[in-house]
Amino acid sequence: MSPQTSTTGPGTPPAADPAGPARPAPAGGERRRAGRRSTLLHRLDVKGAPYAFVGPFFVVFAAFSFYPLLYTAWISLHHVELATMDVMDWVALDNYTALLQDERFWNALRNTITIGVLSTVPQLLMALGLAHLLNYRLRGSTFFRVAALTPYATSVGAAALVFTMLFERDFGMINWVLSLVGIDHVDWESNKWAAQTAISTIVIWRWTGYNALLYLAAMQAIPRDRYEAAAIDGASRWQQFLKVTVPGIRPTIVFTIVLSTIGATQLFGEPLIFGQGPNGITGGADNQYQTLGLLLYEEGWKNYQMGRAATVAWAMFLLLILVFLAQRLFKRLMSRPS
Repeated sequence: MSPQTSTTGPGTPPAADPAGPARPAPAGGERRRAGRRSTLLHRLDVKGAPYAFVGPFFVVFAAFSFYPLLYTAWISLHHVELATMDVMDWVALDNYTALLQDERFWNALRNTITIGVLSTVPQLLMALGLAHLLNYRLRGSTFFRVAALTPYATSVGAAALVFTMLFERDFGMINWVLSLVGIDHVDWESNKWAAQTAISTIVIWRWTGYNALLYLAAMQAIPRDRYEAAAIDGASRWQQFLKVTVPGIRPTIVFTIVLSTIGATQLFGEPLIFGQGPNGITGGADNQYQTLGLLLYEEGWKNYQMGRAATVAWAMFLLLILVFLAQRLFKRLMSRPS
């Protein structure tokens, strides 16, 4: 018999199908349940995935920002000492009343504002001009951009120490240069305005390049056809800068102003290292350059009064809110048609 010849006879059962027995089609109810499960999973994927992605941020924010903010507010309503943080005496708003009556607070507030103005205004103007120059096609533009960012990457401690030596009264390089043009030595630490100018110089040196790169990124996003149209209309480079560049990067300018205001309000490292004497004086012998950040440090870690320190922290927070509201109001007034 040939191998291809079938040996199945009339009484022989049919061979099993290699694919297996045919499965019965699912019932209508089972198909509907499977469809509902698939739809539910799809909705969870579409609507729940964004929350899963941003969820870790809110967890970290709640743990390291929101909770400390509320806890600081709670401490500010108590008399608390650093050595016994678990012992709190309720004083309600007495810490805030005492702070408003404390001349040191108003002095620190004035110093914070003046140092903020002295450092922010020149810093942003210089950053705007530097970004405008870097926006042109220059040889070695990458080198200049990296060099502009180098001060920002430098440690605040190292920068403050170097500038402290530069502004030293007797042997500093700044006074040596001034003596070449007939100006007597300036006591940069004891004189109020000289000290604030020196501290503002440190801030300007550190942050000008960072803001310049922000402006440069915004300038490169402006379409080139706007400049070409302005050039066809006969606009000079200066007119193009005022009429095309500045309006085109206005949101970035507002962002840097807000960022610089926050940084000026929280200024701490530069004045602390600049005036760190043998007795640990913060803000100068006469508090001539004491900022709100230094006042907070003095209350909490030198006077050991954590309740007062928390009150200063919340005063800084409320000050930032007032600045933000004033900025929003100013922006709304400027955008209102005349």
